[in-house]
Amino acid sequence: MTDVPASARPAPERPDADVLDRDGPAIEVRGLRTQFGDHVVHEDLDLTVRRGEILGVVGGSGTGKSVLLNTIIGLRSPNAGTVTVLGQELQRASRRRWSALERSWGVLFQGGALFSNLTVRENVTAPMFEHSRLSRREADELADLKIAMVGLRPEAGSLKPAELSGGMKKRAGLARALALDPELLFLDEPTSGLDPIGAAAFDELTRDLSNSLGLTVFMITHDLDSLYAITDRVAVLADRKVVATAPVGELESSDHPWIREYFLGPRGRAARSARNERA
Repeated sequence: MTDVPASARPAPERPDADVLDRDGPAIEVRGLRTQFGDHVVHEDLDLTVRRGEILGVVGGSGTGKSVLLNTIIGLRSPNAGTVTVLGQELQRASRRRWSALERSWGVLFQGGALFSNLTVRENVTAPMFEHSRLSRREADELADLKIAMVGLRPEAGSLKPAELSGGMKKRAGLARALALDPELLFLDEPTSGLDPIGAAAFDELTRDLSNSLGLTVFMITHDLDSLYAITDRVAVLADRKVVATAPVGELESSDHPWIREYFLGPRGRAARSARNERA
């Protein structure tokens, strides 16, 4: 990855910056309960995401990883409990605070979720036109910087999603997630569908961007290589709650059956061996 241009780094404090807390945890979830009808997905779930960390989120199928992400960014209301982002409790946030929060995070959904009828550049400028008063020229220039930041060639800006490879779609979606210089970056299975080389390159890109831009990253993944390569801590969803949050090395000594099977099974041992070889 090339160095992040100075002009593409976080902008100076915005007029709405005073409504957000930049001293406490990035995200706090307390006593969360989510359910669909009679089916309870989360019960008394607690989670704290520290500022500046890359937090991996893992769990078996049906443990509600994406549901948790959607609740944190306000796409789903909890049945009980509280979600606080940058000091703002979502359920009590005013319209002004919601606007500030929406500008403070970027989301890369599974598959990129790009607008199929727009070019890559138009996809990246879409959040800019929704949340700022930039001119078309200014937005296009910033979009080109974001496209370069994620490792895409300049000509990719003129392509439609159908003309992109799977890896390019992921990077284009990441460029859009970074459009507003967010403080928080949410990634939902960012390396799924990528070959090992492409997945490793995306991991490196994520780490570089986190370091260069001071991002806090919330990353849902099944990719053990990603967990070992770039996460600071990993939160494990099981039994309807977060049963552990710790660096991977500490989770390897856990007594929880799912954690032991996940991290100490054949794939976990292979990922740990690859991490040790890199070190």
